[in-house]
Amino acid sequence: MIDISKDKSKLQIDVIHEFLTNSYWAKGRTLEEVEKSIKHCVCFGVYLDKKQIGFARIATDYTIFAYIMDVFILEDYRGNGYSKQLIETVTKDEALSACKIWMLKTADAHGLYKQFGFTELSSPEKVMERLL
Repeated sequence: MIDISKDKSKLQIDVIHEFLTNSYWAKGRTLEEVEKSIKHCVCFGVYLDKKQIGFARIATDYTIFAYIMDVFILEDYRGNGYSKQLIETVTKDEALSACKIWMLKTADAHGLYKQFGFTELSSPEKVMERLL
């Protein structure tokens, strides 16, 4: 049985950094960037026998908006429903319950997020981004 916790003191930063810096969306992210992003967000660690096997990070104002980022389950632990448990925990978290708008970006996990009510943008012409 896994444990999902928002306790940042349990996070194994080396595990998070190793995964993210090699991921398609955070390739090359530095340890300092990972630490800073964790400091300023709500984070969920996924643990099996006290070993961190997954992670999710949410940028939020706790009132209107929540943006899910950096979601992963380590490869050796995939296929056990852990990502579903993680996203269910995130989307049902009491502290985030007031948020009316939830967003995320994914290149390969649409099926997972659709199970929790996420859809393609209803008005993509209204969404803008600035990439640096």
